[in-house]
Amino acid sequence: MTTPEAALHYRGMRLIRSFEEQALALVRSGEIVGGIHPYIGQEAVAVGVCAALRADDQLTSTHRGHGHVLAKGADPRRMLAELAGRESGLNKGRGGSMHAADLSLGILGANGIVGAGAPIAAGAAWAALRQGSDRVVATFFGDGALNQGVLLEAMNLAALWRLPVLFVCENNGYATTLAVRDGVAGSALGRAAAFGIPAQEVDGMDVAAVRAAAEQAVVRARSGAGPSFLECRTYRFEGHHTMERRVRVNYRTAEEIDSWRQRDPLELCGLDPVQRAEVDQEIAQLIAEAVRFALAGAHPDPAGALDHLYADGLRPRAGAPR
Repeated sequence: MTTPEAALHYRGMRLIRSFEEQALALVRSGEIVGGIHPYIGQEAVAVGVCAALRADDQLTSTHRGHGHVLAKGADPRRMLAELAGRESGLNKGRGGSMHAADLSLGILGANGIVGAGAPIAAGAAWAALRQGSDRVVATFFGDGALNQGVLLEAMNLAALWRLPVLFVCENNGYATTLAVRDGVAGSALGRAAAFGIPAQEVDGMDVAAVRAAAEQAVVRARSGAGPSFLECRTYRFEGHHTMERRVRVNYRTAEEIDSWRQRDPLELCGLDPVQRAEVDQEIAQLIAEAVRFALAGAHPDPAGALDHLYADGLRPRAGAPR
């Protein structure tokens, strides 16, 4: 990896890390209501995959989606305002942490339903084919989604129709508090093999490895060869949700968490300390501005609670009964 690439990757991961640390602080202060699902520790997956995508490529995300949305280019100021429920947010404060979207950037939405982004991605990929575009769609999901039928249905159609989809399993070892070994029969790669989808396991703490694997899959998808599957072995340093500390569930040992922290993706990216310090300072200023922007925004008017639920101005298809 060249120094410019390392700097670019480190900046992306530092942005996500600092954004999430600030979001955690705003949860504790009560400015973000309802809590969040932290992505800290998994930054290399979002940055590595999105580095392989073009600006017009698309993605679907998960309930733990801040990293994906930021890595695809979303404005951190509007993203933080969205988490704080402000009108100035990406989705006018209606989507919150789990439903952020920005269609202008190809971000088709985070999703609070486990595995539900996969069929949306398959549909978007099918639309790209119909339009004659070589656009690619990446769909992120956790190891808990491996048991969801909707994901398997999406993989089946993607394989049958050779859709340009990149299935990205972020295997952090736990579905909420359930260990993979106790909840998943077979394997992630075995799921893909059952549909004839090429698959590989990737070190999800190594941003360069993730990017290299994603680039191969994207080239394959753009060539018309169909979907690919990546299992990124990663780890979340925080709990499943910010509520976890309050309820004091205990399902991971301190030794296990510490062993993964030794492989922090920000430490592994290879950027020298001087350059890291420069990036850190830039991101600190960016996040401080994001906080000012987010908290200065107005809360939505309660009288508009039903606004934006339905599309306006739709016309019936030609020949369809009115």
